[in-house]
Amino acid sequence: MKCAGCGRELVPMETGLTRKLINRGAAECYCLTCLARRFRVSEAQLREMAEAFRRAGCTLFR
Repeated sequence: MKCAGCGRELVPMETGLTRKLINRGAAECYCLTCLARRFRVSEAQLREMAEAFRRAGCTLFR
């Protein structure tokens, strides 16, 4: 799957974050850079969020 914003190839964490933060059923997903720009946060903050979601047992971050 490719980023809907810039076309870069996505990793599973990025698709998980898109689905967690935007819409669980999202057909278009975004890379960390595009998500960070969209939400006005750093990429490091997004990585921390993803790790917290994974630790909490969210099935989008296995």
